[in-house]
Amino acid sequence: MAQRIAVIAGDGVGPEVIAEGIKVLRATGLPLAFDELAWGSELYERSGAMMPPDALATLRGYDAIYLGAIGWPTVPDHVSLWECLLPIRQAFAQCVNLRPVRLLPGIRSPLAERGPDDVDMLFVRENTEGEYAGAGGRAHRGTRAELAVEVPIFTRYAIERCARYAFERACERGGRLISVTKSNASRHTYVLWDEVVADVGAEFPGVTVERILVDAMAARMVSNPGSVDVVVASNLFGDILTDLGGAIQGSLGLAASANLALDDSGPSMFEPVHGSAPDIAGQRRANPIGAVWAGALMLRELGHGAAADGVEAAIAAVCRDGRTLTRDCGGSASTADVGDALAAALSRSATEPPGRRGRI
Repeated sequence: MAQRIAVIAGDGVGPEVIAEGIKVLRATGLPLAFDELAWGSELYERSGAMMPPDALATLRGYDAIYLGAIGWPTVPDHVSLWECLLPIRQAFAQCVNLRPVRLLPGIRSPLAERGPDDVDMLFVRENTEGEYAGAGGRAHRGTRAELAVEVPIFTRYAIERCARYAFERACERGGRLISVTKSNASRHTYVLWDEVVADVGAEFPGVTVERILVDAMAARMVSNPGSVDVVVASNLFGDILTDLGGAIQGSLGLAASANLALDDSGPSMFEPVHGSAPDIAGQRRANPIGAVWAGALMLRELGHGAAADGVEAAIAAVCRDGRTLTRDCGGSASTADVGDALAAALSRSATEPPGRRGRI
């Protein structure tokens, strides 16, 4: 039976890159059924809502969600975020945002003299709480006394499940974990964060843990990226640091993410993180690699590890070859050109002996 994927291509370049992602995923030959849902800013312009009233009930019936981009200049950012992306993350307890930050072969990083061996990080971001929990409000609007309060929410339960996932990934990799904090200034929320990470760490004696303040972490990612392996961070800190990671890996157009529901509370969601890019929408210039890489993350979570390896090997091959890349990576290829090259590389990879395949 085919696994059902809900496709929310969304806004701007979202439909362009998701089309190429679906092209590559279909080239795997797996039984995947893609249902396109026309939700996003265009729907908001027509109806005043980013999604229909029964959207969450509709999504619950799918095995995964494949998202392109949400946001458009005519819709306030807080509206598009809080009426689409965040409700999905929270309703299905997508408690971990997984972000690989790797410098691909053939891609130049803005960090001088750094190559693929120097940039290979995995960020585990708490995805439902923190500064994005939505607690707070505004009072005395339009007066000189107007005030706004945003209350970050940190619970032991959410920190614990995110930290445990991060420790498990560290066990699979180099046995090193960095916990990002700001407990010197935030004496309640991030002190709790530190305590819970330490408690979970006691269950993983084989993992070395460093606790690093977020500002020092940003500097370290730039000055010594090779010292960073697995990172666990709060919602806000993880959001900011992973965009820095996208710049370090050569282009935000390469960055992929997975919003993981760990307790079968609903489908997980997979997306590139470059946003809707209104300035290049419709120009066939958007980089689809982040969307394709997100598709590989989706395949792995759906139980298709070998196919995910094949897609990642195709990405590595196209980047290493260097002849079919979009402008953000120094090339002149169109979005569809890159998608075609990835699908062709995937077909070639399937005929090669396992020893010649290269995962990114």
